[in-house]
Amino acid sequence: MIKVNMHEAKTHLSRYARRVKAGERILLCERNVPFAEIRAIGQDEVEKRGRPLGLDRGKVCLPADWDSPETNREVAALFGLP
Repeated sequence: MIKVNMHEAKTHLSRYARRVKAGERILLCERNVPFAEIRAIGQDEVEKRGRPLGLDRGKVCLPADWDSPETNREVAALFGLP
């Protein structure tokens, strides 16, 4: 495991990313004090983090005119858009 300060990590991010992909772990430091670890994640972790589709099905109700030109103008006006 190697220690890398923030400036070096930002400067050589792609280099460290290759090392992480190869299985190395990197300690990210600020003024030589470690505060985070950078490591590769396995495919099973990626799959677990995904949000299932339809999780809020039936919880959100939109009126029939939710996408009408009038509603769009009102929303645009809220954001100061023409």
